[in-house]
Amino acid sequence: MQTIVQVRNLSKRYQLRKSRNTHPTLREALMGSLKWPWARVSDSNGSKTDTLWALRDVNFEVAPGEIVGIIGPNGAGKSTLLKILSRITKPSEGEVDIYGRVGSLLEIGTGFHPDLTGRENIFLNAAILGMKRAETTHKFDEIVDFSEVERFLDIPVKFYSSGMYLRLAFAVAVHLEPDVLILDEVLAVGDASFQKKCYEKMRQVHSEGRTVFFVSHNLQAIKQLCNRVFVVNGGRLTEGADMHATLAQYGAESPPNKNFQTPTIGTNSDDKGLTVPTPLGAG
Repeated sequence: MQTIVQVRNLSKRYQLRKSRNTHPTLREALMGSLKWPWARVSDSNGSKTDTLWALRDVNFEVAPGEIVGIIGPNGAGKSTLLKILSRITKPSEGEVDIYGRVGSLLEIGTGFHPDLTGRENIFLNAAILGMKRAETTHKFDEIVDFSEVERFLDIPVKFYSSGMYLRLAFAVAVHLEPDVLILDEVLAVGDASFQKKCYEKMRQVHSEGRTVFFVSHNLQAIKQLCNRVFVVNGGRLTEGADMHATLAQYGAESPPNKNFQTPTIGTNSDDKGLTVPTPLGAG
């Protein structure tokens, strides 16, 4: 099988440091002078309480054109995995091979400079993704049209709402034709109509033979968009033999997220509609 992403024995370790009281009382200073030598010995021995394995011995291969959903509880290691795939963070152990251009949208505003305008940030973000200026110019009108922020294009993005940030960032990420598109749970800040637009664009990306990694807590969206699903928990990655059975089991074991309501919007000729999350109180 041809692969575009190959991950072998991937692990990521973080060292946790406890903050020290810089303004102790006299009693705390005296007690600390007695405890500190032992604390230094504990640190030098690599105390397990100071080490966090965000990912541990992760292995998988992904073929071109697959949409891979990644699910798991908060703090499970999903975002760490995406940062390593995006080449933002280096692994502590193991190897990652990606054969092609990578585009990612992990956090709102990543790759944008707050003092630059939307227009300037399109070219900046494209350059970060490895695009030539001529390629960006060719795609510029399409990016602006998709983002629907043309009216605010020459305003510094520090004045943008989170929804406007998302629109422009997503438009840049998907229209610069990356071979691998990596999306964290950022679409939840968009309104329902733009979420629908994003999911339809992801389908188009898939139909063009490009690969997508998509982290979401919305299992219905994962079910309708993805053809594989990874479950990350405690830094470990697993994949069941049947995606639908895996989603059903994970949904039964996980408590419902009370911060989201899931209206069904839109209908496509090839499915029964798409359910997307909308934060309560979002406007």
